Amino acid sequence: MYPIDEFQDSLRRIVGVLNRLSVRYHLTGGAATIAYSEPRLTQDIDLVLDRQQLGQRVEEFIAAVESEGFTFDKSTVQFAITNGKSFQLLDAKCILKIDLYPRELIAGELDRSVQLQMFKGVSLPVVALQDLILSKLIWISHGSGKSRGDLRRLWQTSSPEDQNAIRAYAGKHRLTDLLNEVLQESDEIDV
Repeated sequence: MYPIDEFQDSLRRIVGVLNRLSVRYHLTGGAATIAYSEPRLTQDIDLVLDRQQLGQRVEEFIAAVESEGFTFDKSTVQFAITNGKSFQLLDAKCILKIDLYPRELIAGELDRSVQLQMFKGVSLPVVALQDLILSKLIWISHGSGKSRGDLRRLWQTSSPEDQNAIRAYAGKHRLTDLLNEVLQESDEIDV
């Protein structure tokens, strides 16, 4: 885990760029999981971005992240934004990776973002709990092992209404068996 001050500094700088450019975003991934449940190791920052807004300001975005000390491949970033693919920035100050997703994994998720205090005095838009659990389920279906434990921890903090909606989504997308499998797994090792 990165020292909290370096993590905060990287997050503050990338969020500052997005706010200046009026690009809607929210925090997701490990940092969002920590916000809703318990601390765990995370070694990056994950942000979902409004693709249309970002697409209108690509050159300004590239210039701004470069001036903030992030390193990246310009053509990769341009291609990713145009095609709704993920891309990465590297904070050259502390070698922290920032994963940016210029698309919603769950339709309408940016509209359901919630403001949460991430650090003392710093509130940011964060993916809604239900959408975070659904995104973890989708990542699990693509092979993410870390998301399995995250999903179980997040499930415990979710409301019955959220759980019902998640089960309905899982059924619609043929993920019910996977959801049940993950929920039945233990975080303890049997000896």
